[in-house]
Amino acid sequence: MFEEYAQAITEFVRAHQTWAAPIVAGLTFCESLAFLSLLIPAWSVLVAMGVLIGASDIPLWPVLIAGAVGAALGDWVSYWLGWKFKDRIAHMWPMSRHPDFLPRGHRFVERWGIYAIFIGRFSGPLRASVPLIAGILEMPMFWFQLANFSSAFLWAWMLLVIGDVGQKVFQSLRPMFG
Repeated sequence: MFEEYAQAITEFVRAHQTWAAPIVAGLTFCESLAFLSLLIPAWSVLVAMGVLIGASDIPLWPVLIAGAVGAALGDWVSYWLGWKFKDRIAHMWPMSRHPDFLPRGHRFVERWGIYAIFIGRFSGPLRASVPLIAGILEMPMFWFQLANFSSAFLWAWMLLVIGDVGQKVFQSLRPMFG
């Protein structure tokens, strides 16, 4: 179902390139926000935006910055929710349906510390839950934000570059296959 929306979003951005950065920011925010991230897998749209960047005159930097800032802000809100609601999170959907999720997440964050933020950023199931758990565990804000923003920029850059480079490779190989 999201594939249909992703296609529609990509086509909209193709026709209205000035909307690329705000749309990417909104999608990465939603994908990084606890609970909402389960419904919006925006990473595929980021790869598609990379393809558009490679095939058009959409500038990389504004889209990259927008994607990274959106993702970092989504994690920041997730962290704040964990900090604010602590153990009450376990009784909220979808955590209430998966009682083993938070204890496993606690062990993961306790084991890896600040590195859990980086690891979580690149793992779909962990992306929005690790910041939530970091907030529950009261990870120091400075270290959380350092890992949050740096991993968000790396994550957004990698997804956009995969699309951009993939599009260029496809274009270079296209003549070979007719």
